[in-house]
Amino acid sequence: MKRFKNILVAYDNAVGGDDAISQAVSLARSNGASLTVAALLRNHELVPGQVAETEKRLMRIEDGIRHAGIDNVQAMILDGAPAPSLIREVESGAHDILIASIEAGNTFRERVLGSTSTQLMRKCPCPVWVVKPGQPVPYRRILAAVDPFAPHDGALELSEKILGLAASLAERDGAELHILHAWDVDGPDLETIRSETVPSVREDILMRHKERRETGLAELMSKHPLDGLTHQVHLPRSDAAVAIRELAKDGGIDLIVMGTQARARLTGFLAGHTAEQVIGVVDSGLLAVKPDAVAADRFAAPAPVAKAAEEAKRVVA
Repeated sequence: MKRFKNILVAYDNAVGGDDAISQAVSLARSNGASLTVAALLRNHELVPGQVAETEKRLMRIEDGIRHAGIDNVQAMILDGAPAPSLIREVESGAHDILIASIEAGNTFRERVLGSTSTQLMRKCPCPVWVVKPGQPVPYRRILAAVDPFAPHDGALELSEKILGLAASLAERDGAELHILHAWDVDGPDLETIRSETVPSVREDILMRHKERRETGLAELMSKHPLDGLTHQVHLPRSDAAVAIRELAKDGGIDLIVMGTQARARLTGFLAGHTAEQVIGVVDSGLLAVKPDAVAADRFAAPAPVAKAAEEAKRVVA
């Protein structure tokens, strides 16, 4: 797979930070990509002793990454609130994926999951890969959650992007690929099926909608070479967040690849909430993918944003 050229990984000294580094190194190696390691220090942590210790730690990490075969690597310290600092670095550094970690069961999880991860999934213009600690490297089971019928522009293209990326990762890792499309009746038939209609009419409506979804999913899958992958298709009539959570738990999924809706150039990005409903209650990692329209616009940040990014980061020599 050669999908990424410039990877940014957010490093925190808590449990889970090394897992994010491991995934970033693996991805950089398989893509021939450059890698930037960013340590996050809030303003109250910018004291000489802590800064010096963080710089030493980053230098050790940088040396280890070079020994792992990644020559194009740099490390830096980002000041301020994590999400805005990371987003500014994504934009000013032209990074095409951000990898971060969350740790379950402590204040770090509450800080990152409750704030940073949600903000990144909503506002970061490039894909965001949230790594859970203790997961296997390589992954064993990867889930692509697609919805080519979603009622927004670019739904089919986003599903193609999700499936292509999940298939590439499954091929890289030799993992099982699970493809999920959760559906329900839509359009005028929705009111019919909610009414007291006769069972035969109800079953006919359900069958027609399921067949339409099966056909659309088959067309989507035909655009990606899956013959060499062990894969399963899941087509439940269910709410998407519920279906993803259940399959992640029952199927032992290590990574969920799914989309978030977003629009650039508004007061913020408008993110679909399904990813946010999923990330906090599953043990799987999550790779949130944005529509191409957002990715194409990601580096056109206003000049003050780019200037602030340069002022906020400190590159470790």
